[in-house]
Amino acid sequence: MLGCGRRLRYERTMRVLLVSSNTERLNMPTMPVGLALVAEATRKGGHEVLFLDLMHEADPAEALRRAVAAHAPQVIGVSVRNIDDQSMQGPRLLVAQVRPIIEACRAASRAPIVLGGTGFSLFPGPLLDYLGADYGVCGDGEVVFGALLDRLGRSEDPFGLPGVHAVGRSGPAEASFAAELDPLPLPEPELWSYLDPDTPDLWVPVQSRRGCPNDCSYCATFRIQGRRLRSRSPGLVAESVGRMVQAGFRRFYFVDNSFNIPEPHAFELCRRLAGLGAQWRCILYPERVDEGLVRAMKEAGCVEVALGFESGSAGVLRAMNKRYTPAQVRATADLLARFGIRRMGFLLLGMPGETRETVEESLAFADSLHLDMLRITVGVRIYPGTPLARIALEQGAIDPGDDLFLPRFYVAPGLEPWIHKRVQVGVTAKR
Repeated sequence: MLGCGRRLRYERTMRVLLVSSNTERLNMPTMPVGLALVAEATRKGGHEVLFLDLMHEADPAEALRRAVAAHAPQVIGVSVRNIDDQSMQGPRLLVAQVRPIIEACRAASRAPIVLGGTGFSLFPGPLLDYLGADYGVCGDGEVVFGALLDRLGRSEDPFGLPGVHAVGRSGPAEASFAAELDPLPLPEPELWSYLDPDTPDLWVPVQSRRGCPNDCSYCATFRIQGRRLRSRSPGLVAESVGRMVQAGFRRFYFVDNSFNIPEPHAFELCRRLAGLGAQWRCILYPERVDEGLVRAMKEAGCVEVALGFESGSAGVLRAMNKRYTPAQVRATADLLARFGIRRMGFLLLGMPGETRETVEESLAFADSLHLDMLRITVGVRIYPGTPLARIALEQGAIDPGDDLFLPRFYVAPGLEPWIHKRVQVGVTAKR
């Protein structure tokens, strides 16, 4: 018996509609790399897949109706990227924009609806209830979604599979992660055929690693990708980028949490990327960044780096469980500048241990780096299962029964309202 009373019989080969529900551009239009990977794996599994990115649709509901009419899907997968905009002052619940998408699916088709994406992995139970879908997958979607399709194709209940959630039924359903990434396919350029490669703000996302071995006190990446670091072979990643370049794409964004962890992998990836004619951006963890690596990045086409150093106070960084120091951040920023790589910095103010003095210290530190761009955030979104959530609970900032689906923010005691008046939140171009 399928969720919401749907009793359908399928063949092993199924027609699948995969929908990227995100229409929020926030900083820049994002390409749904996670869903693209699931789409490629689903095709390789022998299923008929239609991929729909609602970011580029003037009327998302009408685009959905057309897709359902043309494809007659037996399963509809909907990727949920954003829960909210993470803005403490006037937060918006972005997932509310997904509700009309689910309603349009229900109106147009009797196919069960499966949720996935980073947003779902953070709040699987609340999102199933809030959006009214049938199932959801957590972890590596290429594997979990494929296993769910196999069950549905045999008219069997997929509840109980690792990483699979079902509406109205409780169970552990811990996120399921593949042991290795190389067996998982990478998307082909044809998947992005609806995009114009010459669009100035279009950066094709590339993922060469998953998992994060760090334990930053506020970060919930472990719920999305796990803590064990898993890397694709640099040769496979470079081959994929090369195919994209041949298809006309030139700008890429490595969405890995930290491009330079592990460093040998980053070196080899740069060696493979050199000569492809690609320009790319990445995120660096500013701990003992080697000059040789920065040189290799420049030679391989790196044009911009995001430095999420978060604070200029050594004490606050320690409270965040960061392994680097302000001195290491400065050394990394100077190296990048010397090699002509643009630097975008991020400050996250209000964490445990923050005081007026450390706020001033961080602002002065960021200014002294002479970055090309700086983003300042006041107040930290609290996610379940993080050390920050435990601290917020101990300090009475959140209630014991709060599942944190509706956004809650932490600011160290004694800083409000002063910090909001002192800090101009947003992005500042420094040059």
